[in-house]
Amino acid sequence: MSRLYPWLRKGLFTLPPEIAHDVALKALKAAHFTRLFHAERSDGLSKNLLGLTFANPVGLAAGLDKNGDYIDALAALGFGFIELGTVTPAPQAGNPKPRMFRLTEHEALINRLGFNNKGVDHLVEKLKTRHCRIPVGANIGKQKETPVERAADDYSYCLERVYPYCDYVTVNISSPNTANLRELQDTGALAELLSELLHCRARLMKEFAVYRPMLIKIAPDWDEAALDASLEVIRTSGIDGLIATNTTLERDPVAGHQHANQAGGLSGAPVKPGANRVLQRARQQLGPDFPIIGLGGITTGADAREKIELGANLVQCYTGFIYQGPRLIQDCVQAIHDA
Repeated sequence: MSRLYPWLRKGLFTLPPEIAHDVALKALKAAHFTRLFHAERSDGLSKNLLGLTFANPVGLAAGLDKNGDYIDALAALGFGFIELGTVTPAPQAGNPKPRMFRLTEHEALINRLGFNNKGVDHLVEKLKTRHCRIPVGANIGKQKETPVERAADDYSYCLERVYPYCDYVTVNISSPNTANLRELQDTGALAELLSELLHCRARLMKEFAVYRPMLIKIAPDWDEAALDASLEVIRTSGIDGLIATNTTLERDPVAGHQHANQAGGLSGAPVKPGANRVLQRARQQLGPDFPIIGLGGITTGADAREKIELGANLVQCYTGFIYQGPRLIQDCVQAIHDA
């Protein structure tokens, strides 16, 4: 699969990005089902974190498989863990198309998908039937129409449904594509949301007699004072871990590109400096033992190793995986191993 991907990418990149996304995943699932490729497991560097065992520290970020339709096929590519979603309580179509744009010379994407998904109950059914043994996380969000002041209702609803069937849960408050969502990163709103979700988790832990770690995913677009204030809330909240970071609204790195002014979150290589700044600050503020997953701008093995050196325990990739294919997983594992 790794050797074929450069040729497959040429064909996929002749299609609009969202169509190419769907075609690639369906082809991967068909190939996996018919055993046209074998698992390219990049085991090694086994890591125990969050009460879970990761065969390797390189995961797939949320967004590629929003609905859990391709869990086993993606797991067979060699990831140490995968994260599904973002899902919302009910299905929603997301924002009008076109809503995804390639910036190929920057190895980047801009998307304003808007939490398009089939709803949390669909994801639960897929989680029930998965066969892969690597940790699988569920990334949860709020419905577009739900006011921010009632966001905790949506997150709690999703948490209750995925809790028995996933290995960990990520609370996504940092997508730029749902109106006002990032207001939940403000310290008061953040403290209230985390308190409600942790109370919900405590109840679920008793009900199902199992502990599911819960992480929060933040944005790279902070000034230092606001970042430090929110990190202090996270540190003292009791939440289990942090994912740093989501996509950026920053456009300076891609200024002049024909798509630079498209609304949405920028991902890929240009987000790396901002994501790494937040990652490094998070490690400093949260201390040496707080679990952190580094995400944003990984397009080479060296990028993954740099995030580990800045304080990440694990890493995730998404846009870099679209550009580089399965080989990126192996390169990241090897680079971290050689560090």
